[in-house]
Formats: sequence, C-alpha cells, structure tokens
Amino acid sequence: MATARKRQVSLTDTKYYHCISRCVRRAYLCGEDKATGQSYEHRRGWIESKLLELAKVFCIDVCAYAVMSNHTHIVLCR
Repeated sequence: MATARKRQVSLTDTKYYHCISRCVRRAYLCGEDKATGQSYEHRRGWIESKLLELAKVFCIDVCAYAVMSNHTHIVLCR
C-alpha cells in the first residue's frame, strides 16, 4: 500500500534527505556502454544543469549530488 508523502517526509525530524534514481535494463545516463562502445558522457552536463535549475524552481537546497553512469545520488536539505 502506498504511503502519502506528507507521512514520509518530516521536516521537523530530519533535515537531510538522500534520494536515488536508477536506470533499468542496462540503460546508461552517462559514461561508456562497454557492450556497445557508445559514449553517453555528454549527458552528464545536461543532468547537472537540469538538477540545479529544478532546485531553484522548487526552492530546494541541494547539499550534494553525484551523477554516476546509471544512477544519481542527491542529498537535499530543508
């Protein structure tokens, strides 16, 4: 059963939130796909700029982030 976001996030209890987003089925965000030899490194800059742009739009502080080959880590703070 799904849980409402207002019950998952408590800004009074926790200041920092670690969010992860992963690709599936051997998809690559950035880096080089060793099976095909195709490079997706050009996407890293796109992802970083979009992340920082959306943080301003939604008034969220991004404390740290990492854009990996098939997933991202973002630490948000209130």
